[in-house]
Amino acid sequence: MTVNTTDWPYVYGKPSGQGLIKQHPKDFIVEEIASFEPSGTGEHQFIWLEKEGQNTEFVAKQLARFANVKPRDIGYAGLKDRHALTRQWFSVWLPGALNQPDWTQCNIPGVRFVQITRHARKLKTGVLSGNRFQLTIRDWQGDKAETEVRLLAIKQHGMANYFGEQRFGHEGQNISKALLMFNGAKTSKTDRSLYLSAVRAFLFNQVLARRVLEQNWNQPLPGDCLGFADSHSWFRIEQPDATIQQRVANHEVHPTGLLFGKSSHVYSGVAPELEADVLAHYPELTQGLIDCGLEADRRVLRVSLADLTWQIEPNVLHLCFSLPPGSYATALLRELIATPRA
Repeated sequence: MTVNTTDWPYVYGKPSGQGLIKQHPKDFIVEEIASFEPSGTGEHQFIWLEKEGQNTEFVAKQLARFANVKPRDIGYAGLKDRHALTRQWFSVWLPGALNQPDWTQCNIPGVRFVQITRHARKLKTGVLSGNRFQLTIRDWQGDKAETEVRLLAIKQHGMANYFGEQRFGHEGQNISKALLMFNGAKTSKTDRSLYLSAVRAFLFNQVLARRVLEQNWNQPLPGDCLGFADSHSWFRIEQPDATIQQRVANHEVHPTGLLFGKSSHVYSGVAPELEADVLAHYPELTQGLIDCGLEADRRVLRVSLADLTWQIEPNVLHLCFSLPPGSYATALLRELIATPRA
């Protein structure tokens, strides 16, 4: 089975601009937007740190080693890119007052400790309000006026919430490995989760791609499930009345796409029929997810970028914006420059 994990249709047309990203770590700055403030007391030390040239899992292992705790005692809200300058929270389970590590003596290359406090609970994956990005595209070439028109359109209408191609591995190899796993190949627990996530992401992107082509990715359809950008909650509509149309236009709610899995619900209407038609082309993938016991979920098709700002200099494009958890900066970049590298 051959799948293409890069050729998704564009919302605003194929970009005419070109440029290079991640030429230096400071060209790609990511800062977590926490969903809560650490209380200052509790059994878990919370560490706000800045890292450059290191990935999240490596830093977590180094923190565990220095604090002499088990890796499972370390928490973080999300994985951050190695080839970037990132700021994020980690938690370390350290109950009691004895044998507290002196973090000033913890030397991890490329890591700077910014703040240390405490909280009652471990930091869990996904407990974020979002991420704030500052991107620099170097060797940028393009029409300034056309680019600004496109940026204004994205700021007003949002972007398609595609999963980034890095989710699928090099040349989509995570999908190929998932198929081998579905056919009985032995897989580690970590790889199993990675492959299942990649398959669901691919199927979601296929549904979103169809709606982009039909120009209804940001419009409610009969039978749609509408979701909130700041939560995982959603509700189903029979018909998009005037009130629903206005709420979608105001970016209060967004159409959603299926994250495929087992479900006891059978819906009717234009939107679920569209999803079923798309998914019918991938029986090996859908059956594999069902056999693995995944439960169905939903993901919004559109991401709002109301805080998007930019600056265009000779050969350089600067972008600042925020995204909710799980959304990809590369989904924005692909609408602006040709084939950005993740």
